[in-house]
Amino acid sequence: MSLSKEKLEGLIARSTDIIVATDRRGRIVYYNDGASRSLGYTHEEILGSFVATVYPDVEEAKRVMRAMRSPDYGGTGIVETFQTTFLSKDGQHIPVAMSATITYGESGEPDGTIGYAKDLREILRKDKLATLGEVAVGLSHEINNPLAVIVNLLDLLEREIDVLAGDQDSSVEFERLYGMRREVTRISSILNRLEEMVETENYETTKYVGPTRMIDLRVPRSGTRDGPDLKDIRILVVDDDMGICRSIEEMLAAEGCVVETAGDGAEALRKIESSHFDVVLTDVVMPEMDGYELYTAVRERHPDLPVLMMTAFHYDKDHIIKRSRLKGLKDVLFKKPVDPDRLRRAIRETVDRG
Repeated sequence: MSLSKEKLEGLIARSTDIIVATDRRGRIVYYNDGASRSLGYTHEEILGSFVATVYPDVEEAKRVMRAMRSPDYGGTGIVETFQTTFLSKDGQHIPVAMSATITYGESGEPDGTIGYAKDLREILRKDKLATLGEVAVGLSHEINNPLAVIVNLLDLLEREIDVLAGDQDSSVEFERLYGMRREVTRISSILNRLEEMVETENYETTKYVGPTRMIDLRVPRSGTRDGPDLKDIRILVVDDDMGICRSIEEMLAAEGCVVETAGDGAEALRKIESSHFDVVLTDVVMPEMDGYELYTAVRERHPDLPVLMMTAFHYDKDHIIKRSRLKGLKDVLFKKPVDPDRLRRAIRETVDRG
């Protein structure tokens, strides 16, 4: 199919890109529909105007022309994806990437310019959202780790209050503890929602500040704790956050477990080689050796040693969980902050199953 001059002109006119041409005096002689939509000027308003009209100031227009005369931006007489700023009729500054060339007449003298510019606002917006998404995921991880420590310490504190109170009424203290648990859960839910928004690239915030789904973290408030017997179970806790290690160690030691900790996968493997453990509880995201690599090494060297995983991230960014499951991981993935009761049950079930 041949492309006639009329068809080509029609395509250019209807292009969504901004296309502007000037004469040798810098007056606008061509202005397509895409330019009209982005800049807001009608053809009648802009044709014949000095090209600086579409720039924030004359200096920016001169900067573009200097670039076109320089060999540094694609060659003398042209620029390629040169970033500049246009000014719309209503005063908006529009970042654009421009590809333009100086045109020449039959005599070989410059007789104008023609440029194609891509409106970068949506592209830059998405880039900013992507950057903010990375920040949000990192921030969520950093917040979830101390939240996990708080949950573990609350569990220990509740146990101590229960013991110290004896037959005295400690309902007020337990109500305060419950209030603290509720607020921790609220923070965790918001972080979860934030990470879901990053994962799906859906940044709607309608439900973000609205009613939050709360997980009931309440435990029995008096008498003997109705939970699984973990006495004498040997557990290796692996996490690069020492706060997590220490708080889980204290919580499980209070249950009668024999607990050791490791700050990374390599240290964990050394301890596994030198000691006996009934279960390994490991973080997913760690430097040097992540949870998947640790799980794989344990599975190869000690196939009967079960592994439980936990993470502060709310989605499997690096597919560590998916890869581990493909390798045979069957046990529960815990999201920090870990519900202590759920962790106790999972440890008991894992050891019994083993």
